[in-house]
Amino acid sequence: MDRYSRNMKMLTQDENVSIRAKKIAVIGCGGLGGYITEMLARLGVGKLIVVDGDVFEETNLNRQILSVPGAIGNNKASQAKLRIGTVNPEIIVTAYEHNLTRKNASEILLGCDIVMDALDNIGSRLMLEEVCEEQNIPLVHGAISGWYGQVSTIIPGDRTLSGLYSGSTKKETDNTLGNPSFTPALIASFQVSEALKIMISRGKILQKKIMFINTYDNSFEIVDMS
Repeated sequence: MDRYSRNMKMLTQDENVSIRAKKIAVIGCGGLGGYITEMLARLGVGKLIVVDGDVFEETNLNRQILSVPGAIGNNKASQAKLRIGTVNPEIIVTAYEHNLTRKNASEILLGCDIVMDALDNIGSRLMLEEVCEEQNIPLVHGAISGWYGQVSTIIPGDRTLSGLYSGSTKKETDNTLGNPSFTPALIASFQVSEALKIMISRGKILQKKIMFINTYDNSFEIVDMS
């Protein structure tokens, strides 16, 4: 229990035990996904599913925690599994070295309690929202670009991302701005916080809301998507 003793400062013993019984899928193991898997492993989530068909490139070294010179050319999901094994060997990790699609989603997400969106494009996010609704799984969304990021928690049926990325309500981060080292770490932290609140069934989640974070101006804006 020493590993999780600091969790006990904010969580009950029953909550700590319940977290170790959870299964969470992280879709994308790059900038956001690397930090998310690290935090979930240290938190003590019992089973992690990591999914990514991409390989590390030199341009990832500035911001992706799983990216190191020796990993260039390696699959991101497999590297996430290796990292989790060093961080917390108690965690059961399944790595899928290909992207999530409509065809394979049912198998990959089977039995998951939460899905973490660490993708990098709108089309894939909308597909993931639809799949999570069909599977009745809460989805924690995150997106980053430059100084900016956004977070939301989508409970099946909310269709928050569909509203965000359609018509006049569309407000997305601009992927032409690049990404520094700190933005993915910040947004991933908020995503893991949302996931924890879902797991322990307490705290206020960003349901039907999008939190937009501007680190350049040190501003936060929460937009109601109801």
